[in-house]
Amino acid sequence: MNIIIVGGGKVGLSLVQHLRSENHDISIIDPDTEVVDYAETEYDVMGIEGSGACYEDLLAAGADKADLLIATSAQDEINILSCVMAKRMGTHRCIARVRDPKLSSHLPFLRDELGLSAMVNPELYAAGEISRIIRMPSAIKVDSFAKGRIDLAEIKVEEGSPLDGLSLFKFPSVYKSKLLICAVSRGDDVIIPSGDFVLKAGDHIHLTASHADLSSFFKEQGTAVTRIRNVLVIGGGRIAYYLTRQLLESGIRVKVVECDRERCEWLSNAFPKATVICGDGTDQDLLLSEGLADVDACVALTGMDEENIILSMFAKSQSDAKIITRVNRPSLKKMAASVGLDSLISPMQLTSNMIVQYVRAVQNSGGSHISTLYKLVDDRVEAIEFIAREGSKILGVSLRELTLKKDLLIAGIIRGNKVIIPSGNDCVMKNDSVIVVTTNRYFQDLDEIVE
Repeated sequence: MNIIIVGGGKVGLSLVQHLRSENHDISIIDPDTEVVDYAETEYDVMGIEGSGACYEDLLAAGADKADLLIATSAQDEINILSCVMAKRMGTHRCIARVRDPKLSSHLPFLRDELGLSAMVNPELYAAGEISRIIRMPSAIKVDSFAKGRIDLAEIKVEEGSPLDGLSLFKFPSVYKSKLLICAVSRGDDVIIPSGDFVLKAGDHIHLTASHADLSSFFKEQGTAVTRIRNVLVIGGGRIAYYLTRQLLESGIRVKVVECDRERCEWLSNAFPKATVICGDGTDQDLLLSEGLADVDACVALTGMDEENIILSMFAKSQSDAKIITRVNRPSLKKMAASVGLDSLISPMQLTSNMIVQYVRAVQNSGGSHISTLYKLVDDRVEAIEFIAREGSKILGVSLRELTLKKDLLIAGIIRGNKVIIPSGNDCVMKNDSVIVVTTNRYFQDLDEIVE
């Protein structure tokens, strides 16, 4: 596909990297010469120094014949205008990043009225992911498929855990909960496990289950899900806004620490039931005086990755709370994980995943299209939700009869409201949602999973 990306910030360059690796022809527009030069040199794409709101610059990038334009500049208005202009010039599909809370509630209206393919809000997605973790604090991370009918959770096997030394063959006899371990990260290795695989302490395992079965599993292994009742949020930016709104709606008490007085006043007016503290979130004495040691969860959401890591390390030393940390830079994510910070949230990665998902779905509009896509373990594993369409060669064939590609597992089937954790006797039917977990990348169609 011929794709134009407007804006060479963190999200824009991440998209360039991901989409270029999938062999798309990419053009990037950015006013910064250094950004353009870097993109051209590093990723072999065409760079245009200019603005996505300028007709000449869009034309130079090929907007009159492009398949897709993705606008990810720092300004919502520029993103919307870029998409509208490109659409009028002949670009087939357009996606705009829109972050302003004032616009977020009107995104469907704006998308439909302006004729855009999608409007994405990274901060809103990040807040949703944090909310899922807070509802399931025993997990490091929780993703969902099929509109929340099935969860994909990441947990760590601790020393002395019932999981330590357990063969997957024995799993059904030990646990009554219906779930499937579909990927294991062990050191630098990533494994799609078979039945004879033995779990070890230190493993990070990814498993699929319904929300109810996932909760039951935690209870069975002695890590009962404790309901989080109060949350301390450090940093009052856009993610904090969306997160506070979601948590208050769930009946959870929220306290926000933010250094900007004007922002504090705005948050206080927006959320009268929240406690908003105007102060320095890096002040240890302030955090302790505001009850850091007693909260159920602490979320570090300042604008600096390094600051969030340090804040989370301090919170972990002072509290048994669930610690959630915003970290965008991949190198710092590895560093944070190495010091015991597991629940790491990256708005940049979430946005990239959603747009890559959309691109693959567009490429395969006639087949079993991709509904959801998550990248796990530093992008080394993909968890993909396909909608099985008529004509797929795997329909009605039992899973044991299918010759699946190596390093691949069908981790779940959703049929209507029924969640199926598949065995060899199960089969895929028309309109099923099918969850595939694999170290193979770039799948676009369900039929690609078989040899």
